[in-house]
Amino acid sequence: MSATDRPSTASGPDRGSVPAKEDIKVVILCGGRGTRAYPYTEHMPKPMLPVNGQPIVMHVMRIYAAQGFRNFVLSLGYRKEVIIDYFDRKHLDWNVELVDTGDDTDTAGRILGCRDVLGETFMATYSDGLADIDIGRLLAFHHSHPGLVTVTSVPLVSQYGTLDIDAAGCIRAFREKPTLREFWINAGFFVFDRTVFDHWSGSNLERDVLPALSAQGLVYAHRSDGFFKSMDTYKDQQDIEALHAAGKLP
Repeated sequence: MSATDRPSTASGPDRGSVPAKEDIKVVILCGGRGTRAYPYTEHMPKPMLPVNGQPIVMHVMRIYAAQGFRNFVLSLGYRKEVIIDYFDRKHLDWNVELVDTGDDTDTAGRILGCRDVLGETFMATYSDGLADIDIGRLLAFHHSHPGLVTVTSVPLVSQYGTLDIDAAGCIRAFREKPTLREFWINAGFFVFDRTVFDHWSGSNLERDVLPALSAQGLVYAHRSDGFFKSMDTYKDQQDIEALHAAGKLP
């Protein structure tokens, strides 16, 4: 897309009004192999790892459902039969579509594989990230700018403790896993315009699609400074369980 083709108004492209919540579908990426959580994911897909006795993906869905977004598309792959069986037996007030996008498909392909069931505006997220995101505010922000994609960003929490050291080498303070507010990371919780598929190229969302779209000025960041925690490893699962037990999950 050339500079002359891009919308010039600060209020964003002519998308019309912000769509109603019931018209928005949320794609949840549930097909990865979860290799960093091995061996716990050898027989169980990572979206089904439990938090307080329920799969993590159910907690992700509740973030949206509690705010009125109740149309979900689960993009399946590895160990899809476990997820299909769970939702076949689950009676929910939400609409849940299960789409098999292939065992070895990468993240970009998992969204692209759901294209036929998506509307003019849709959301997407990972199946293992919990946050206190205001989804309505995120959607309104998306409709305020001229891009085709909104990425929710959160400040980076260091996995290590850091040291404050003065010029003489004296340690003045120890900081245990501080929040590094000068660095912002991708937390998922995306909003897309359907026309993004006209520019979709590559197999990986984070390495291929988003950088290419960003180079065209089509990706904007919605900053969230609240709670965020992802379940990348089994230790993360234990940490989230401990947060839940302490009443610290949003």
